[in-house]
Amino acid sequence: MNPNKRNQKESTLSEVLGQFIEVNRLQAGMNQVNIKDAWFEVMGNGVKSYTKDVVLRGSTLYVSLTSSVLREELSHGRQKIIEMLNEHMRADVVKQLNFY
Repeated sequence: MNPNKRNQKESTLSEVLGQFIEVNRLQAGMNQVNIKDAWFEVMGNGVKSYTKDVVLRGSTLYVSLTSSVLREELSHGRQKIIEMLNEHMRADVVKQLNFY
């Protein structure tokens, strides 16, 4: 047996980062950062140009839009948008979506 070999299980970088985030209770902060990117990727450039701000507080996503027409249109598809964002995030991060 080679004495230089470790008896520990090798972990991937993703696993190590996941454990670090969990141990230090950073997931909420990571969600706040990642949801903004998810919003722009899921909604595309058309909505991106009218988006002023995206903020996650708890499980509620607040999105500020500069177009009242777009705000009204998106409010009709609110549940579908929530599903698409959660699928993109691979977790149930957003429970409610408010436009202002």
